[in-house]
Amino acid sequence: MDLSKILSITGKPGLYLVLSQTKTGALVESIIDKKRFPVFINEKINKLSDISIFTTEEDVLLKEVMHAIYKKENGGQSIDPKSDNNALKAYMLEILPNYDQDRVYFSDMKKLFSWYNLLQKENILDFSEEKPTETTENEVSE
Repeated sequence: MDLSKILSITGKPGLYLVLSQTKTGALVESIIDKKRFPVFINEKINKLSDISIFTTEEDVLLKEVMHAIYKKENGGQSIDPKSDNNALKAYMLEILPNYDQDRVYFSDMKKLFSWYNLLQKENILDFSEEKPTETTENEVSE
């Protein structure tokens, strides 16, 4: 799953798919309602591939945390992000037992679970580890 083409834009709800780059930013499409619009370099934009979760050891990439949720739920939806804080904390401990409880806030957990549920609902989550194999000219001609 390539999270580098999926953006979070501060001040705008949901997630956005990058359609193309422009000189002054990018053209994006909302994953929720499929509306397209430009975003500019002066806006606070985060690629999901650049986001990680604080742990008591090394930070864990968002992709790895989402993969843990995916495995726990067998590809289904995660906990409702609007659940009470105790339920969110218990769920987070199940998927990432060593997350830093002092630096990962409930708002972060709610965002994580809502993003996961949105990507799962839209069938964007793909954790297959298939890598394309390269063939040489000799293999093709044989």
